[in-house]
Amino acid sequence: MRFTEEHEWIRPEPDEEDIVTVGLTEYGAERLGDLVFVELPDEGLAVVREDEVVMVEGDRAETAILAPFDGEIIEVNPALEDNPGLVNDDPLGAGWLFRMQVEDMSAMDEFMDEAAYRKFAR
Repeated sequence: MRFTEEHEWIRPEPDEEDIVTVGLTEYGAERLGDLVFVELPDEGLAVVREDEVVMVEGDRAETAILAPFDGEIIEVNPALEDNPGLVNDDPLGAGWLFRMQVEDMSAMDEFMDEAAYRKFAR
């Protein structure tokens, strides 16, 4: 698993060579407060790294979640439409945001590992 400076986590799917799941870290979710709204992208959307792909709104703030890679959104988490609080309750599990097919997986090396992210998020 890797982490971005925008408090996103990125997890490669073990059985899929070029597929990752993306979510918001616990620290990122806490900064927004209780999530009240999540606007997910359309499946099949082609994205370029740093495109805004998800909007999340909490009771303290709102933010855009950026595409960590060039690629295509292949799946979104439909449970968030009715229950955006899943991001707060289980950010690394049921609160995932989207899955994408990545054009260049070598870009994973540019993101922080867990130890580096913990230092960054202090």
